[in-house]
Amino acid sequence: MVIARSLRALDWLNFFVANVQTGFGPFIASYLAANKWTQGEIGLMLSVGTISAMASQLPAGALVDAMRNKKFAALSAIVAIIVSALLLAASPTFVPVFAAEVLHGFASCMLVPAMAAISLALVSRADLGDRLGRNARWASIGSALTAALMGAFGEYLSLRSVFFLTAALALPAIVALRMIHYDIPPAVPRVPKGTPKRTPEGEERESLRELLKDRRLLIFAACVVLFHLSNAAMLNLAAGEVTAHMGDNVQLVIAACIIVPQFIVAALSPWVGRQAQKWGRRPVLILGFCALPVRAILFAGVSSPYLLVPVQMLDGISAAVFGVMLPLIAADVAGGRGHYNLTIGFFGLAAGVGATLSTAAAGFAADRFGTAMSFFGLAGAGALAVAMVWLAMPETRGADVVKDEAEPRVGV
Repeated sequence: MVIARSLRALDWLNFFVANVQTGFGPFIASYLAANKWTQGEIGLMLSVGTISAMASQLPAGALVDAMRNKKFAALSAIVAIIVSALLLAASPTFVPVFAAEVLHGFASCMLVPAMAAISLALVSRADLGDRLGRNARWASIGSALTAALMGAFGEYLSLRSVFFLTAALALPAIVALRMIHYDIPPAVPRVPKGTPKRTPEGEERESLRELLKDRRLLIFAACVVLFHLSNAAMLNLAAGEVTAHMGDNVQLVIAACIIVPQFIVAALSPWVGRQAQKWGRRPVLILGFCALPVRAILFAGVSSPYLLVPVQMLDGISAAVFGVMLPLIAADVAGGRGHYNLTIGFFGLAAGVGATLSTAAAGFAADRFGTAMSFFGLAGAGALAVAMVWLAMPETRGADVVKDEAEPRVGV
């Protein structure tokens, strides 16, 4: 069956895309720290990528909504990531690193909604929670295995080799993408001015103004900002600290900090998707967000580099919840009215705001006040995120989201 084969190919696409994305983040922080960059400089340079993503999120989401062929959007993003990895490998100096961060930020904000749209094209909305949990499981397995491989490359070959490996691993992602097949919807004909626009399925398309007035959209976006304000800088800050104070085996410790949480994500993500359908979105969000302040406080008190790994296990809980819930809540908010990818882009913009503030502020605080105080600041942001979900976040699961035998959707 074509759909079954395409779903298996989507599993592998998530696996290999995670392979590629693992080459960024903590490995960049370690790469730059080893080349005499300060924590403040590293934080500012990492913020360049998130600023690029912030500028591109809404246009990219709208573009993916408008494109009939979501696979082409995903392909373009993967190729851009290959180029950014090769730029990083070329030289750890300002211009290539800056260019790589800008390009990677743009590519990521195209890739996330494109892959979510492909998922929704292959399953019904009622089955989306399960599918997103499966996506996250395969992505986490890919991240874990690749982090181990990249850690070995960085330890026994060179830090530069990590980025050559990243570019090489993008090639099987392209192969998996080509194996996915679904019905591309017909083009929506032009309508006279003043006539309500409709989606390919015939539903009336919600206006952008109506979407931006949705209380669920705005409150969850605020939760996303606080989540990333707390979360984005934690592992990068820890990786830079380990590189500065640990001579041997540093790449293996950093790799372990990535690998161990990914196994937790792989185990939890399908459960998260199912429970979000059963319990609702809010209880699952609260569970994941509570791990943030606890993890930051533990990081502040850890003295041994080898204790970073068990503390980082908490990241698996929050990552599993957030990875499944963001596209799922976006589907709740968009409601099949033609703005699913734009909604993901809006939440991605919120994530970019939080991540930019997190990496820049945490790097500055670490340089001026010490790493422990920086972690306490991140813990405070995490506590605010929990309070926001608990006190203000409405339940977004609609009564129409039930298990059924609906046909797969197209044209998302």
